[in-house]
Amino acid sequence: MIRMMVADMLEELGHSVAAEAGEIGEAVKLAQSTEFDLAILDVNVNGKVITPVAELINARNRPFIFATGYGSSGLPPEYRDRPALQKPFQLETLAQVIFNAMKGAPV
Repeated sequence: MIRMMVADMLEELGHSVAAEAGEIGEAVKLAQSTEFDLAILDVNVNGKVITPVAELINARNRPFIFATGYGSSGLPPEYRDRPALQKPFQLETLAQVIFNAMKGAPV
């Protein structure tokens, strides 16, 4: 349900959703094969930490944002310098974090 809400928010901001995943294995496959400009990763997906997916996206030199209900201390230690959205978040906050993440993205 949260994934659908975030997808709706992204579309309201004028973005399109390239892919969605509800489990780590599916997210790994998508991170390897899908073309996208930015990823939004929930830190905890069905009790599993998203680190393998973050590593793949990082290796592809794509920007990503974490969404977490745990605050910055809930981020994987190696990615605590990455942008994070504290759940629940508002549309305006999402827009600002995306803008900031894309500013630093490779062209």
